[in-house]
Amino acid sequence: MSKSLRFSEKWFRRGLWVVALVFAWFLIGLGSTVVGDLPKIEQTQTLEDFMNPIELKKVREEIRKAELNEREVNDALEQSRLKHSAAEADTDSEREKFMASVATRKATAQPDQDKELIARTERVDNLQALERVALAQLEMQQKLLLDAQQASRKARLRLNELEQAAQGDYAKARQSQELRVFGYRLALTLPLLLLAGWLYKKKRQSTYWPFVWGFIYFALFAFFVELVPYLPSYGGYIRYLVGIVITLLVGRQAILALQRYQDRQRLAEAQPETKRREVLEYDTALARLAKSICPGCERTVDLKDTSIDYCPHCGIGLHDRCSTCNTRKSTFSKYCHACGAGAKLGEPPPAASV
Repeated sequence: MSKSLRFSEKWFRRGLWVVALVFAWFLIGLGSTVVGDLPKIEQTQTLEDFMNPIELKKVREEIRKAELNEREVNDALEQSRLKHSAAEADTDSEREKFMASVATRKATAQPDQDKELIARTERVDNLQALERVALAQLEMQQKLLLDAQQASRKARLRLNELEQAAQGDYAKARQSQELRVFGYRLALTLPLLLLAGWLYKKKRQSTYWPFVWGFIYFALFAFFVELVPYLPSYGGYIRYLVGIVITLLVGRQAILALQRYQDRQRLAEAQPETKRREVLEYDTALARLAKSICPGCERTVDLKDTSIDYCPHCGIGLHDRCSTCNTRKSTFSKYCHACGAGAKLGEPPPAASV
C-alpha cells in the first residue's frame, strides 16, 4: 500500500508508527511495573511459617550452641597441636644432645662426665613426660571436637526433619499463593486483551490509529509476556491444556473468519462490476495492482501481459483505453497517465500553463 501513498504521507505514516511504538513502550513499562508489584499484595510465606515455632527455636538454639562450641573446641585443638608439636621438638632436641653426650663419654672415657649424662637423662625424661601430657590434651580436644561435630550434625538432622514435615503444607500454600497472584494478573491483563481485540476490530483504521496499535502491542505483551510465563504448571499439564484450548479457540475463529471472507468474496464477485468498484478504495486497489493482484478477487494476475484487460478469475476490468488519447491505462487510475484526461468522467486534459 505504501507505493500508492503520497511521498509526504509515507513519512507521516512512518512517524505515526514511531508514535505507536513509543506509546506502546511507555504502556509496557507501566504495565510491567504494575504486574511486578502484584505479588506484594500477598504476604510472602517461607518454610519456617509451617514449622513448630517452639521446636524450631529449640533446634536453632542447639545448632547455634553446637557451632559455637565447635569453634571454641577447634581453637583449643589448634593450641593443643602447637603445644604438642613444641613438646615433641624439645624432646627431640634434648634427646639429640643426650646421644651426643653419650658418644662423647664413650670416646673420652672420663668418669667426671657421668653427672652430666644423668642430668641430661632426667631432662629427657621430663620433656617426654611433658610431651605425653600435651598428647593427652590433644587427644582430649580431638574427642571434644568430635562430640561437638556430632551434636551439630544431630541438631541439623532434627532441623531437616522439621523442614521435611512442613514441606507439604508449604508447597500447598505456595501453590495457592501462585494461583491467587496469577488470578490478579489475569484479572488485569485479560480485559486489556479483550479491549485490544475490540479496538483492532473497530478502530484500527480510525483517525487515532497510532494509539490504537500502541495499545494493542501493549495488551499482547502484557498477556503473553507478563501473564503466560506465570501460568501454574502442575507438571506441565495445565500449560499444555491451556495451550491446546487457546489454539482451538484461535484456530476456530480463524476458520470462521476465512469462511466469512470467502462468502463475502463470492457475494462481491456476483455483483455487477460498477457496484464492486464502488466499495473498492483507491489506495487499496493501487496497492493490490502493485503486487500483481486483482483488486476485485485478490487473485494473482499477470499484469505485464498487455493482452490481459480483464481479470480471468472474476471478470473485473483492469485496463481500458483513454477516451481522449486512446492510450491503454489502468481502469483504477483517476487520470490518464499519457494525456492527463479524467479517467472516469472523460474530462479533457488540463490546459498547459504558459
